[in-house]
Amino acid sequence: MNIVSKACAAAALVSWSLAAGAAEPIKIGVTGPFTGGSAPMGVSMRDGVKLAVADINAKGGVLGRQLQLVERDDEAKNERGVQVAQELINKEKVVGTVGFINTGVALASQRFYQDAKIPVMNNVATGSIITKQFVAPEQKDNYVFRTSANDTIQSAMIVDEAVVRQKHTKVAILADSTNYGQLGREDLERALAAKGIKPVAVEKYNLKDVDMTAQLLKAKQGGAQVVLTYGIGPELAQIANGMEKLNWKVPLIGSWTLSMGNFIDNAGKNGEGARMPQTFIQDPNTAKRKAFIEAYQKTYKVDRIPSPVSAAQGYDSVYLLAAAIKQAGSTDGVKVREALENLNGTVEGVVTTYAKPYTHDDHEAIKPGMVMIGEVKNGRVVLAK
Repeated sequence: MNIVSKACAAAALVSWSLAAGAAEPIKIGVTGPFTGGSAPMGVSMRDGVKLAVADINAKGGVLGRQLQLVERDDEAKNERGVQVAQELINKEKVVGTVGFINTGVALASQRFYQDAKIPVMNNVATGSIITKQFVAPEQKDNYVFRTSANDTIQSAMIVDEAVVRQKHTKVAILADSTNYGQLGREDLERALAAKGIKPVAVEKYNLKDVDMTAQLLKAKQGGAQVVLTYGIGPELAQIANGMEKLNWKVPLIGSWTLSMGNFIDNAGKNGEGARMPQTFIQDPNTAKRKAFIEAYQKTYKVDRIPSPVSAAQGYDSVYLLAAAIKQAGSTDGVKVREALENLNGTVEGVVTTYAKPYTHDDHEAIKPGMVMIGEVKNGRVVLAK
């Protein structure tokens, strides 16, 4: 071999070595409703996720590899969620997915992650049964995790606020017709029954309904002293506005979604005073939260985060998944699940600092003591006094 041939061969070998050593990115799915009535939650979650990925990648990524997000809009539709899950798993080859805003979409879609043995981090959906869909004895291991406050926690807090702290004994429930609304309504009724209280009215409405007069009249005629809700922003605003039309002024207390920007904006003054459980309030009361809020505002050119809870929980879900991948030293789904169930050290998030947030039999990162009651005041959510 002459000098030129040797040089070419050496160059080819170096080129091949560099190509082989260039680590492929770690693909993480992010799925939620980025359009429609649930979009404030979905977009805020996705944007919080993107901030976390940017932070991690700026520090060198995980296992020497950059994180790469693969985004899909599930449109808050169960059938679309199923399609997205299969695409992310089979085509995009994600090593994990964060997301699911809507309980119904989660319940329809997460079975594909379970079957593929790929962790999925529910970072907004709150239906109590979400993390219990695949448990023993039917399933040896569960690949469904969560970083949001489940409805068992929330319903107990809502009832405690209405019955114990505000001393109401006549309660009405208004819930939407989705899985989220009806499962939440069941949780509320169980929590009320534990206090010896039967609702004076239990009413249902559909997404996109704009007139809640019939449901509200039944609640009012039943003598309700407080209205408890399970729904999302646009319809919750119709409830608040309907109460104003009826000149009926009683407290409105519901699930965390009363903090959504499209409730606060569409209800206006009629939403003032509404109370709800919150894992995160847009208040820079720690250095981590201050940095997160400022980064969100600067990056997305907003003052008020459309759904602060969704953004914060999305951010934290990425950090927990990244910590598990790092600890596992692998992107293998089984090893990542095992790491999530026994995380070493702590993971500093925006909602909280997590210390062993999961075990094999408990995939709920948020415990009751981590949740507070928020209140709508002057167009924002603040800590209730």
